[in-house]
Parts: sequence; structure tokens; C-alpha cells
Amino acid sequence: MTNLPGGESAARTADFEKPADFENYVDHTLTETVVGSAAEQWEASEADRKAADEAASKEAAETVMKAFGGVRGMIDMTLPGLVFILTFNITHQVSAAAWAALGLSALFVVVRLVRRETIQHAFSGVFGVAIGAWIAMKTGKAEDFYLPGLLYNVGYCLALAVSALVRWPLVGLMLGPVTGEMFTWRTQNPGRLAAYTKATWAWVVIMGVKPVILFPLYFTHNTSLLGWLKTALGIPALVLAMYVTWRILLKAPAPIKAEVED
Repeated sequence: MTNLPGGESAARTADFEKPADFENYVDHTLTETVVGSAAEQWEASEADRKAADEAASKEAAETVMKAFGGVRGMIDMTLPGLVFILTFNITHQVSAAAWAALGLSALFVVVRLVRRETIQHAFSGVFGVAIGAWIAMKTGKAEDFYLPGLLYNVGYCLALAVSALVRWPLVGLMLGPVTGEMFTWRTQNPGRLAAYTKATWAWVVIMGVKPVILFPLYFTHNTSLLGWLKTALGIPALVLAMYVTWRILLKAPAPIKAEVED
């Protein structure tokens, strides 16, 4: 307790005998308040920005399944091959197996049309099955049904590798329009370019395992084992490649949306 009249209030007033002292005190207090408030706002905005970037990266990573057709797309491209080998093992007739596979692919397209869904992946399945069925019926060799798919797999892996080497990774070209970033990942976002390149190489490795395993079976004319293994390796390899891509993009910088003119 102070002995000055007026108690503590008078003591604080007495500490500022000169106006300059009081002004310095006010300036110092206001500066600390303003700086502290600004620092808190900056930390809050940084936290919000970081959270927004993480959310954008997660959203972009989750487009992987959508870009590759999702579960329905994988089914559309896998089941016809399974139906072919089942029918061939039952009837031992290449034409019957080919028509069964082609009929199922066509059914998938019709169902998607009726439900007003995209027919991109179903139509791709019909196209591939039709070529394989035509070759198999022409040669009379059941294993030739799988030849177009094997050749496509090799060409796809080569295209992936070349695109990564020239810094136009195919995964980025496929996902850019889906995420809305188009090609900004290549010119404005080096972190995403590196992520797309890494993901593309992962696809080369994962998808490249299939022809390495299946081509020896094709050349030995082991149609039954070739068909079963091709079906067995289809969806798991695709799911693994998509999962690895998702993990890579989850840690990548957020996509920069492309500016589109009206």
C-alpha cells in the first residue's frame, strides 16, 4: 500500500512526472498489443492456410479412383476376360467364349446408357474385347484373346516411362483436368510435378509386372493359366497403383486451379 494520497491510483500517476514518460509508456503498450494481435492473427491465418492446403491435397488425391473409373470401371474391364476363360473351359470352343465375353461387355455399355452414366471405361472394355475376340476366332487359338491386352499393357508402360522422362508425366495429364489444375502443375507447382512424376514411375513398375508374368504363359500356350492369372492380376495391380498414387499425392502441395476464361 502506498502512502501517497489517493492510494495506488495516485502512485501510478506520480510515476509519470513528465508527459514524455507517459507517452512512451502508452506507445510501448500499444506496440506490444498491436504486435501480439498481429502475431496471433498471422499464426491463425497460417494454420487456416495449412489446413486448407491439406484439405485440397486430400481432395485431389481422392480423384485418383474417379479418374480411373472407380470400382465399376475396373469391373467393366476385368469380368469379360473372366467370362471368356470360364466359357472356354466349359465348351472348349474359342468362338463361344469370345461371343460370351463380347456380349457381357456390350451389356455393360447398355446398362450405363440406361442409367445415363459415362460409358468411357465400358466402351474401352468392349473395344478391347472385340479385338481380342476377332483375333482369337481368326487364328483359332484361345490364348490370342489376351494378346491385345498384353500388347496394350506393354505399350502403356512404355508411354508412362517416356512421359516421365520428358517431364510430362502421364498421371498428371490424366488427373489435371479432374482436379481443375489442368497443366499448372507443370509450370507453377514444381512440387506436384515431382509427385506426378514419382506416381508415374510407380505405375510403370506395378503395371510392368503383368506382362513379365503373363507373356511366358502366352508363348507356352497355357491358355487356362494365362486367363486365370490375367484376371487375378487385373484388379489388384490397378488398386495397388491407385493406392500408391493416392499416398504420393496426399503429401504433395495443393493443386493450383487453372484460370479458365468465360
